[in-house]
Amino acid sequence: MNVANVTDTAWADEMRAWVLANAETVQLETKRVSGKMVGKALETVCAFANTHGGWLVLGVEDAGKAQGLQRLFGVAENPEAVDELLRKLGTHLLPAVEGVQAFRMPSVLRDGAEGALILLHVPTSDKVHSILDGGTWMRGQSSNREMTSTQITDLSYRRGVRSAESEPVDVDFELLDTPAWRLYLRGRNLAPTGIADQLYRVGLARKVGGEMQPLRAAVLLFADHPSGLLATLGTRADVRVFHYHGNAISAGEVPNLKKQPRTLSGPLYHLIAQTHAYLLDELAGGLTLAASGFRTIHRYPERVIKEAVTNAIIHRDYRMNRDVQIRIFDSRIEVLSPGLFPGRISAATVHRTGSFARNPLVASNLREFPEPPNVDAGEGVQMMFNLMKISGLYPPQYRELREQAQEAISVTLLNEERPPVWEQVSDWMDRHGPIANGDLCAIADLDTLKASKQLKRWVDQGLLVADPNRGKRNMVYRKPAANGDDDTFDLLSGAADNNVPDGKISRKNK
Repeated sequence: MNVANVTDTAWADEMRAWVLANAETVQLETKRVSGKMVGKALETVCAFANTHGGWLVLGVEDAGKAQGLQRLFGVAENPEAVDELLRKLGTHLLPAVEGVQAFRMPSVLRDGAEGALILLHVPTSDKVHSILDGGTWMRGQSSNREMTSTQITDLSYRRGVRSAESEPVDVDFELLDTPAWRLYLRGRNLAPTGIADQLYRVGLARKVGGEMQPLRAAVLLFADHPSGLLATLGTRADVRVFHYHGNAISAGEVPNLKKQPRTLSGPLYHLIAQTHAYLLDELAGGLTLAASGFRTIHRYPERVIKEAVTNAIIHRDYRMNRDVQIRIFDSRIEVLSPGLFPGRISAATVHRTGSFARNPLVASNLREFPEPPNVDAGEGVQMMFNLMKISGLYPPQYRELREQAQEAISVTLLNEERPPVWEQVSDWMDRHGPIANGDLCAIADLDTLKASKQLKRWVDQGLLVADPNRGKRNMVYRKPAANGDDDTFDLLSGAADNNVPDGKISRKNK
């Protein structure tokens, strides 16, 4: 593995200070180099890749054994151990962790001598990694933990390495011989050998113990009522639409629903079209009087609504016993899709990386229908951001909802024009990190009181979150996606989210 030399001494000083100021965390570990270090370091690289990424700094003693500059021993203690570790990073991690970067950083050591530290940056992976003959590891708050078989399976599903859609299910093939199946056949040149053999030939059925069974994807694509057939597996596949009065869900005895919730079901091709049409009818005909006496008009671009619905249905986690939920308020639409982001996608990066095919069989076979709902090449999310911007609305807000009974991804479309200053504020935060009242005053030429009111409004809208570790006088605000498990420690840019110093690297071979 190549090792890049850090040439910016100011950055090296900042980075060293950052390391020494922190004990080991979920995304930072320090180690002195020794022969025994190699196995533990491999565990840490494996754990970082399987969790949220992080930094492994070699040549630094644990914070519990020394303090401050006395922690700096350097890598010259055992250069052979460093060489062994760098070699085994390419041979002993299965599969290999892509994107690991190594940096040699000069440093004055504990005895005043000149030396160096080795910094390994490990990104979050979209795979599940194990150590050759050494187990599979995840990162806790300050240490590594070997994963159980159940945890490995769960992570495989979360990462998209495995998908519930590819599991065979005990469902009669005759229940899949539906109008949706016959519509699908129009676009496929399949020999008339019967539905079981035809599904087998396109990868939607599998032999189990000598008996042919359809995959879950086939049930989702062709059954008239997928949720009913999959109920025994603890899976639901419907869409539930809730239309509320006002801008919040009432916690009172009587719910503030405008009408009874609507459940939509059917094969996915029809379910997507049915949900889209129902939402457009609700938004066009279900206008309500706001408190001011004026009618609330929803102005979301139709393509944005359709893309949000399509993604929620296609990319949801079909292991989970929960329907896709859509909530309509006067001020916004919320689309909740069961499961979390697969692969390396996060709420902070989805607008750049686009969607990830958690269910590739569903996604690819939907494209075989007439006028498929998912003709884009992974660019639908970027399209949503662009169209909301063109329409003068706030960008879609993506969040991972982890603190609830069943995890979900939430997409919020605000029915409100964004002020011109938001673009400046958003760009400033992308480059500099959290924003304070004084920063907004300087950006927008506002006085302190107006800036405070605007920040509060953005918090109420969910566009910003206040730092819970700050007092009112020195409060700073972050974008919601940057306040959670943003899994990227970028050495050269975007360091603000993790307080990692910015710096320059000279790429040379070790």
